[in-house]
Amino acid sequence: MIRRVAIVGVGLSAPGAVADRSPFQLLAEASRHALAETGLKPADIDGFASTGLGILPPVEVAEYLGLRPTWVDGTGVGGSTWEVMAAHATDAIAAGHADVVLLAYGSTARSDLKKGLRSANMSFGARGPAQFEAPFGASLVSKYAMAAGRHMHEYGTTIDQLAQVAVDARRWAAVTPFAERSDPIEIADVHAARMIADPLTALHCCLRSDGGAAVILVAEDRLADLPVDPVFVLGSAEHTSHSTMSEWADFTTSPASVTGSLAFERAGVRPEDIDVCQIYDAFTYGVLVTLEDLGFCAKGEGGGFIDEVGLGPAGALPTNTDGGGLSGCHPGMRGLFLLVEAVRQLRGEAGDRQVASPELACVSGTGGWFSSSGTMILGRT
Repeated sequence: MIRRVAIVGVGLSAPGAVADRSPFQLLAEASRHALAETGLKPADIDGFASTGLGILPPVEVAEYLGLRPTWVDGTGVGGSTWEVMAAHATDAIAAGHADVVLLAYGSTARSDLKKGLRSANMSFGARGPAQFEAPFGASLVSKYAMAAGRHMHEYGTTIDQLAQVAVDARRWAAVTPFAERSDPIEIADVHAARMIADPLTALHCCLRSDGGAAVILVAEDRLADLPVDPVFVLGSAEHTSHSTMSEWADFTTSPASVTGSLAFERAGVRPEDIDVCQIYDAFTYGVLVTLEDLGFCAKGEGGGFIDEVGLGPAGALPTNTDGGGLSGCHPGMRGLFLLVEAVRQLRGEAGDRQVASPELACVSGTGGWFSSSGTMILGRT
């Protein structure tokens, strides 16, 4: 059995800091929103995917939502998890192992940090392979900073070009009602911000947010009963690269170099066909190198591409149209929020930030420190 698969429902929880609510409550709110716009009931859901919560994710989350799925996924590969999970769900639906799959995620990363429940320096411990890097203080941001520095050295990429990614994200945030930071910034402001890990200042780095998101995928034979415009999954791919920096062969090439070519080939489209992009932006360098590796420009030309083409509201390649993780929101593993925004853009529901008549979207999530990648091509037809 091979069936086409579409995303039919998306939802977000209320934005902002929510110190009085749990991640379970946030993902439940997002799931209710996603279900409400489809007309589906909880009993219709026979597949469920989630990670990041509880001792037995996604079992505890499914129990909290009152679900008893017959297909389940609890993949955990960092920020790309949700693109990978969505690909797994698509395969399961296509094969007839499920008809309706819910992906749901919630995080109180911002409130937890304020309460002292988690550290601002994400070192991820010192067991296993990480023990060889931990003594040198290799935090998450320092790994991205090293990679960015290498790209600058290798290809002449400038700090202004990296800063432009943050400026464009803020311009999208200015027309996004739920974005956390919408005050305008320019390249000089990015340079003047507090240094975090050379060459990355605070404005090169993502937010810490609270939030929940949900996405519902269904088999094509269910579409006739649903009062929504479907967004079809046209192609997807997943890939893992490294855990320790010493095992990363080339700091200037991300695992999107594998997932991009595979996803585009499977979708039967090319990068130049894409109307809107949602690319994981934990740090500005992530956007630049991912654009290269997905094939939007040649290796080493990402900085010039950003300058010439433009990623902001007036640019030719609208990217991270909700403000991204840099200015919109970043509740831990942001990959599911990328899918929500891509669907809203393709359905023409993005309000003041709406891209003109998009037909194809590229969504690419990055996990860890370029440790994993999941890329999906979505389309209206």
